[in-house]
Amino acid sequence: MPEITRVPPNGTPTWVDLGTPDHRRAMAFYAAVFGWEFEEGPAETGYYTLCLLRGEPVAALAPNPDPDATAFWWNLYFATDDCDAAVERVTSSGGTVAVPPEDVMDQGRLAIVLDPTGAQFGLWQGKAHIGARIVDEPGSIVWSELATARADAAREFYTAVFDFTLEPMSGFDYTVLRRPDGHPIGGIQGEPSAAATYWSTYFEVEDTDAALARVTEAGGTVVLTAKDTPFGRIAVARDPFGADFTLIRSADRP
Repeated sequence: MPEITRVPPNGTPTWVDLGTPDHRRAMAFYAAVFGWEFEEGPAETGYYTLCLLRGEPVAALAPNPDPDATAFWWNLYFATDDCDAAVERVTSSGGTVAVPPEDVMDQGRLAIVLDPTGAQFGLWQGKAHIGARIVDEPGSIVWSELATARADAAREFYTAVFDFTLEPMSGFDYTVLRRPDGHPIGGIQGEPSAAATYWSTYFEVEDTDAALARVTEAGGTVVLTAKDTPFGRIAVARDPFGADFTLIRSADRP
């Protein structure tokens, strides 16, 4: 897919970042898994570190600001052309605000919110930083998926906030989310027994099994061994700090 050169449409998963207790150790781990290079920010930015693929930003790592934190995850950001208006839609649709809208220097405007099922995500109104410059290629984000026991509530919320259309899949409780232009951006997986609600990030890879081997060699663990699905060969990995992410060699890749 061509590199992204402009702010993507509303509702597009545009960025992911990870707060971690040791961002330099995390850099070594993800460099081994995805071949990323890094641009470490200065102390005044909290050492917010861009993960680079072919010199272009695709994600970020940073030291977690909470020294007592015990849980870590990849946080997903949806693009919006008006962060404040999007937050108003979040709250009027039953969501809550964790971090109110704020400017990030000249880079953009962000907010962190939770949907009515408890899943956290970010809103990003891109300016100098438009989001990931490369997607759908090995080493970059390719899909985003919400797992929740309250799929009906989630579907209602995200259609209200982003004007998504819903495409139910037959055979199990899974709904593809499409932007108003018809482009699929992610999915909602209904899991009645799910103890927590969360957005998971899928990273494209050349070879799922080889990538999973690199995970374990670099100090991570396997959550779900590689398996073939109609959408590609998928595995779930965990980094050395407990953050999960999904690896996929997409079925429609040449």
